[in-house]
Amino acid sequence: MDSDSLLPLSESLELPVIDFSDQNLTPGTSKWDEVKADVRKALEDYGCFQAFVGKVSNIELTKSVFEAMEELFDLPVQTKQRNVSSKPFHGYLSHNLYQSLGIEEANAAEKVNYFTQQLWPDHGNKSISETMHKFSERLVELDVMARRMIMESFGIEKYLGEHLNSTYYVLRMMKYTSPPDDDVEETKLGLHSHTDKSITTILHQYEVDGLEIKTKDNKWIKVKPSQHCFIIMVGDFLCVSSSKLHTHTRTLFKTALLNGRLYSPNHRVLMTAKKTRYSTAMFSVPKQGVVIDAPEELVDQEHPRMFKPFEYNEFINFFHSEAGRKAESALHAFCAL
Repeated sequence: MDSDSLLPLSESLELPVIDFSDQNLTPGTSKWDEVKADVRKALEDYGCFQAFVGKVSNIELTKSVFEAMEELFDLPVQTKQRNVSSKPFHGYLSHNLYQSLGIEEANAAEKVNYFTQQLWPDHGNKSISETMHKFSERLVELDVMARRMIMESFGIEKYLGEHLNSTYYVLRMMKYTSPPDDDVEETKLGLHSHTDKSITTILHQYEVDGLEIKTKDNKWIKVKPSQHCFIIMVGDFLCVSSSKLHTHTRTLFKTALLNGRLYSPNHRVLMTAKKTRYSTAMFSVPKQGVVIDAPEELVDQEHPRMFKPFEYNEFINFFHSEAGRKAESALHAFCAL
């Protein structure tokens, strides 16, 4: 049994809900500064928060995404297996109660079209392509806004453009089947406890709950689904440092992440409802060639450099190795000082 399974579930704690629905939420305004402060506190306390978006158009869009996922996951297994990628966790996955499909660079229309053409080689699927592309664009807008707030709150907003240019997005659509009728904890585990190997993650649950977040004091918070909210979460590479992107001409793009100022929360999916669960996750990920290294602005006596500079793809290879799988923290095992 996973040791995390023995930790208590908090009935009183809830993730903070922060209002992102204001049309006038723009940099430099008092409202922006107020929300920015709330974002930083939530991430310092929990590593994540719920962003309230609450527009009718968003509700209609997420309903269309839900219907698209039902259609996608109803496809035969051999069809879903055409969703392949040379990169780990970018294509179709299936394990126990869990299966998922992935779209790399889902905010680019041609990439979403490529995904549907993998599954429908003759004609693609125009309706699903348009839905997933529009949804991904909305999530990217939310991600950019949140990352700008984070960087401003640490005084490193001058790196924002270069930081965003060093990352790309992966959208994963996930389906969890209901567990068998028994009382064994392991059979209810839809996804084991983990931190995300991303910069940020934006999660959305559809109707059926299951997501649990582990707090700093080792309690689990059950996060209820909301059609009005998206969960924004810190990934391992945001809490670590900054990155430098080496291009073929060796040009250096210095981007600014964090030197351990925030933490990436452990989370899991526990299936207790006798219903099928659907969810989405948009991951912002360092581009190929990115080297992670803390910026000088975030290194001082109180916050010494935590990790050696490392290349993103080299870490991912280690993470999937036997040594990486055995390590309690693959990141610390790979490059901690």
